[in-house]
Amino acid sequence: MAKNEILIKAVVVQGLSYGAVAARYGVSKSLVHKLHHRWLREGDAAFEERSRRPRSSPTRVPDGVRDRIIALRDALVRDGLDAGADTITTHLAADGIHVSRTTIWRILTTAQRVTPHPQKRPRSSWHRFTADRPNELWQSDFTHVTLTDGTDTEVIGWIDDHSRYLLHLTAHHRVTGRTVTNTFTTTAHEHGHPAATLTDNGMVYTTRLARGGRGRGDGAGNAFETLLATLGITQKNGKPFKPTTQGKIERFWQTLKKHLDAHPATSLTELQTTLDRFRDYYNHTRPHRALGRRTPAFAYQLIPKAAPTPTNDPNIWRVRYDTIDNDGKITLRHHGRLLHLGIGRAHTRTDIICLVHNDDATIITLDTGELLAEFTLNPTKNYQRKNG
Repeated sequence: MAKNEILIKAVVVQGLSYGAVAARYGVSKSLVHKLHHRWLREGDAAFEERSRRPRSSPTRVPDGVRDRIIALRDALVRDGLDAGADTITTHLAADGIHVSRTTIWRILTTAQRVTPHPQKRPRSSWHRFTADRPNELWQSDFTHVTLTDGTDTEVIGWIDDHSRYLLHLTAHHRVTGRTVTNTFTTTAHEHGHPAATLTDNGMVYTTRLARGGRGRGDGAGNAFETLLATLGITQKNGKPFKPTTQGKIERFWQTLKKHLDAHPATSLTELQTTLDRFRDYYNHTRPHRALGRRTPAFAYQLIPKAAPTPTNDPNIWRVRYDTIDNDGKITLRHHGRLLHLGIGRAHTRTDIICLVHNDDATIITLDTGELLAEFTLNPTKNYQRKNG
């Protein structure tokens, strides 16, 4: 017997009051009253449970938008591009359509467009290293790409560690030592020299593990090593057989090859055209998870770039990432003292970037780069008031 029937018959058959029925069965008095009056109107049909579905759903995503989401997902997958909820959110926003990533994920799941994956290690447990500033560290590597006729080619890339900005991406029949120096010089001419580079131990990058190479006491290094030493750029190399050290460029190859699988090239020229188009999309359109779903181009231009500067140079910039506390302040160590910079309670809990140059400090928001405050630091005072 359904619960509704029990409650109604307790009133009709047993003659109990609404309050007595409510107390006996642990329900509200108003529910008993509602069910009894429904029975008086509808008869035994009142015994059946009714759907709790609302008569209308004013916040339901329109069918046209649902179809657009599914079509966009299919198009991105077919094009070999990231097709997650965050990426779709960005594409829709560009068309003036604003839907939450959770809603998009539910729509894709209902449409059977999401492939379940086994439980992975939580991202909160990762310890990710990222350079503090653009051009502080460049990563480079090259990978193999096969043309449709079976010809093997190689693609070299340079990527900024801080912003994931794809600085350079070109295809070659073979990547040689000259290719490395030429692509590095071209990239540096366009974007400025980095403070350091990080690569694996391939012979085109370093001879430190070769007989007579750098680090063995009797070698001067190859052309790339000599170029970096001349420019005052620090050269870093990962441990042998541990590609995770160069994780950002290694992970990028997965993203690139997924796209190239959907756009097979018949020639080196056609491959380069595909690479140029993808590089533009990757830098300026595709939101990056590691950047808070901002584009690499945005992150690369947000704060001043690093340069190969001697450690004793007074023009070195310091970068600090922080969150404004509940009193509208951040704490900064300067000249051996802790200084409290008053930014304002209106910006409480805002994520910021603090740029320090000698005794000048500039505070900008992490999300948009908006200028919040400027300070002229006075080490003799604990509390620092903003300029103006």
